[in-house]
Amino acid sequence: MTMQNHSSVSEFILLGFSSESQVRMALFTFFLLLYLITLLGNGLIITLIYLDSHLHTPMYFFLSILSVVDMSYVTTTMPQMLVNMVCPRRTISWGACVAQMFIFLVLGIAECVLYAIMAYDRYVAICFPLHYTLLMSRPICIKMVTVCWSISISGALIYTVFTMHLPYCGSYEINHFFCEVPAVLKLACADTSFNDWLDFILGFILLLVPLSLILTSYVHIFASILRIRSSQGRLKSFSTCASHVTVVTMFYGPAMIMYMRPGSWYDPERDKKLALFYNVVSAFLNPIIYSLRNKDVKGAFLKVLSGRQPAQ
Repeated sequence: MTMQNHSSVSEFILLGFSSESQVRMALFTFFLLLYLITLLGNGLIITLIYLDSHLHTPMYFFLSILSVVDMSYVTTTMPQMLVNMVCPRRTISWGACVAQMFIFLVLGIAECVLYAIMAYDRYVAICFPLHYTLLMSRPICIKMVTVCWSISISGALIYTVFTMHLPYCGSYEINHFFCEVPAVLKLACADTSFNDWLDFILGFILLLVPLSLILTSYVHIFASILRIRSSQGRLKSFSTCASHVTVVTMFYGPAMIMYMRPGSWYDPERDKKLALFYNVVSAFLNPIIYSLRNKDVKGAFLKVLSGRQPAQ
């Protein structure tokens, strides 16, 4: 894996958001609070799942993995963005840009696949409740997570290698707050049509395939729920799925626009807002959505607040 074609470019400048100092300081304060709350919220969910044995189930195992991914996801981009808001020299080295792009893609793809796994978990729980412990045993869950990371690393490697092997010999100003593939490709002094096709194909495999699995799972889930005679039972089943449907919609919409549109549709300002949404906002809202709509998580949290030790 060689990336020697970066020519004379040894670093890039991340333009980020506004160039006005007062606006940058306001944004710095806002995003710093958002980042800290995101870490606190996701860290709290991980801690509660670890402490309370009632949460030692496949659903919460996957939720804890999602929280780890979200914490890592925002940490890949936000510290760099915050530094650039207060530092007059908003540069990132070529090597650091490659590393940031690769890690960001690994975590983003992992989140896509993890949402599909979580949908399958809900499908088994609602459609095959008597076989749930067999079909979602701990070894099977661990294998699913292993496959998730394998797909993520492979996909991110392809994206990164085919992006960074291009020659970058002209402008070195990235109109973004981190090294994202579409923004970096705009600086290449070579034909990027192959990369556009590759990005579309990878987007189809890594975004639409998991999304189709999620939709298929929920078609079967809703069909099973509608067959439940008790209205209370239907409501309980719907509530266990509502949180997942909400976060999937928040993540997949912006990500699909970003990675599956033609290169000619590139709009840096729109892309920065979309990236903020599926990178920062979704990671911030995930623990809120899951905790507010989940009585088990709320129960574990109330036990901690009251000073009672969660069940081991």
